[in-house]
Amino acid sequence: MTRSSNENEHEDDHALAGEYVLGTLSFEQRNALEARLPHEPELQKAVMAWEERFLPYTAMTTPVQPSDYLWPRIERSLMARGALATHTRPVVSSRPPRRRLIHSLPLWRGVAGIGLAAALVMGVMLANDVTEPAIPEYMVVLLAPQTQSAGWVVQASSPQEIQLIPLGTFEVPEGKALEFWTKADDWQAPVSLGLIEPGQPIRLRLDQLPPLEDNQLFELTLEDEAGSPTGLPTGPIEFIGRAVEI
Repeated sequence: MTRSSNENEHEDDHALAGEYVLGTLSFEQRNALEARLPHEPELQKAVMAWEERFLPYTAMTTPVQPSDYLWPRIERSLMARGALATHTRPVVSSRPPRRRLIHSLPLWRGVAGIGLAAALVMGVMLANDVTEPAIPEYMVVLLAPQTQSAGWVVQASSPQEIQLIPLGTFEVPEGKALEFWTKADDWQAPVSLGLIEPGQPIRLRLDQLPPLEDNQLFELTLEDEAGSPTGLPTGPIEFIGRAVEI
């Protein structure tokens, strides 16, 4: 069975959206895609899907202020390249030009993947303060809904065990407690994983639940100090995120 041109075009646009979010497109390709975005809802959805998928990694990084010398150096480099292009005559060859490795999209996809993996491993090492951490299969960054700031990280060394790691402090009002919940896409309701002590890491076994899966929801809600009286979330959501398969 042959694939339709629409299916191929959809897959090409999905990959293109990923390259756009990663920042590996050329200047011309980026401008062309941005010109299409206002008029193509499916392309917009693809870009948003990639941004949401990479959000856990970007949320774990700390913004760095560039050096005062960076932009002048970039401008000098661009001016030098422009001058070189103006004074250099093109060389005519009868052989087809070889594709330069630096412009290879598969190469950049590999480099981007290695960079994300390296950043993730470094984050896990710093969080656990160990020399040889287990590589998790899933990662979740729990964000505060109002500020979008990262408050906790959930890492899974196996589909049946998770570790909840605080990234900062959180003040719980008197008479209240943080309750931890999870829900896969096909579950009818979230399941409580117990009460959580703010600022304290905790390791949990999920033996009574189905194996952890991609896009599984995790959240922390503010409940009564004894936990939710209904067995379901009743208080406001303080932190929320979805599992990303690594």
